Amino acid sequence: MKIFMRFNYSAAFALLFFFASCSQTKNSPSEKNNLEQAYYTVDDFKAVEKIDVHVHVNTAQPDFIQLAGEDNFRLLTINWDDVNDPPPMEVQQEFAIQQLKSFPDRIAYATTFSIRNFNNDDWEEQTMAYLKNSFSQGAIAVKIYKVIGMSLRDKSGKLVMIDDPRFDGVIDFIVENNIPVVGHLGEPKNCWLPVEQMTIRGDKSYFGEHPEYHMYLHPEFPTYEAQIEARDHMLEKHPDLKFIGVHLGSLEWSIDELAKRLDKFPNMAVDMAARIPHLQYQARTNWLGVHDFCIKYQDRLLYATDIVVNGSEDPSAMKKQAHDTWLSDWKFFTTDEMLQAAEVEGEFKGLKLPREVIDKIYYKNAEKWLPGIIKSNH
Repeated sequence: MKIFMRFNYSAAFALLFFFASCSQTKNSPSEKNNLEQAYYTVDDFKAVEKIDVHVHVNTAQPDFIQLAGEDNFRLLTINWDDVNDPPPMEVQQEFAIQQLKSFPDRIAYATTFSIRNFNNDDWEEQTMAYLKNSFSQGAIAVKIYKVIGMSLRDKSGKLVMIDDPRFDGVIDFIVENNIPVVGHLGEPKNCWLPVEQMTIRGDKSYFGEHPEYHMYLHPEFPTYEAQIEARDHMLEKHPDLKFIGVHLGSLEWSIDELAKRLDKFPNMAVDMAARIPHLQYQARTNWLGVHDFCIKYQDRLLYATDIVVNGSEDPSAMKKQAHDTWLSDWKFFTTDEMLQAAEVEGEFKGLKLPREVIDKIYYKNAEKWLPGIIKSNH
């Protein structure tokens, strides 16, 4: 009798254990909670600390910085210098320094250098002096702009590319000061294609309305391939340069081509400014490829938008547009919803990247690649 009772008890316990195990495998609250914790949701948007590493705040007005605080963003405002695209870099720097003083925990800035006097004998000396002054006033990075390679000419009228030896002294000076470069060299590959072959609506509209910048119509200028080759050659010459290729390194059209550069240049990262639609476009037909690219290179990708604020906009409209942009991008990276975007024809699925990857893209990578963007008291 005792043996019978022991047998029944053991069998009952085994059955209970089996069903409990099945229940935990399929519907365990702890596993469900762990799964939820592995990913962010749309509702987490404001709760998560984020950094937009590519904006242009060309105003002393506080509205945009205040919005960034509301949406839990820090910002890197980037100066550039282009005689055809005001304001000049000196004015941009004044705005940046003013905003930095007003919002030291919310904004940092990247300086740049001018090529206006490139053909003067003292250009290098003047450039280094300007950069040194910028560093002393808080600049944490240096922008190199696309005018090098697309409009700068030497005394003989020849277009000058970024791998020209005359830049070596300035780049070495930047490296010696442990300052990263944010480099916009070249343009989207669409710029060298006929309008009807362009992949993104914004490119079709912009280059259709500005034929003077549409390189397909100007074969006398360097090719897209020449722009990328010059950039790559510059990186080969300066292997210690910490380089963030803005706009997905002007390789926005192909995650495979971008991966080749990231593999070749360990000191290179990229920001996504104004090129997220190109990832969305590729995700339409190669979702897994884009998803896995973001996983593989999770330490080399920085979130950015290229939002420009000049102070002439209606504050309410500006803030709504910026907020909507940030939230739309968040949905793309954190959910697997079917989404639409004004720049992309058709639907695409969100990438639903793991929480740890989101944390890197939106915050930790900025800390790593742009030292000083997070103040020491944080």
